[in-house]
Amino acid sequence: MARGFVLELGEARRAGYSNIGEAAASSGVTPKMIRYYESLGLLKEARRTSAGYRLYDESDVHRLRFVRRARDLGFSTDEIRQLLGLWQNRRRASADVRRVAEQHIGELDRKIEELQGMRRTLEQLVHHCHGDARPECPILDDLAGTSSPAGENHR
Repeated sequence: MARGFVLELGEARRAGYSNIGEAAASSGVTPKMIRYYESLGLLKEARRTSAGYRLYDESDVHRLRFVRRARDLGFSTDEIRQLLGLWQNRRRASADVRRVAEQHIGELDRKIEELQGMRRTLEQLVHHCHGDARPECPILDDLAGTSSPAGENHR
């Protein structure tokens, strides 16, 4: 089994291990996501009981909290993998961490700009929509690719 030894559940609890539900509750990460992060290698393969149940220690739960916080900030899986490597490397340069964060800020800025553009387009389409009983709709026309820009034919 994983990590070289197998424990009975009672032994595991006495040794301070948590099952997947407890690790999920402690970390704020769902059991499904814990298994997913394990499959991606963001979390090492879990120890197992003799019955095959996953076991997690406090360092696993701490790592899950780290991953959850990084996801909350919008970091990609690859960026999280980088950040985990830097976090575990006590000889890291903070400049390396900063570089990852600054690159992510740039990606967020691009996404914000894209979202603002989508919002402006939708505002224009909504402005040109009569919103009454008429069947003509510049919003649907735009989605179908049959309208002039911003519903100019529907004023």
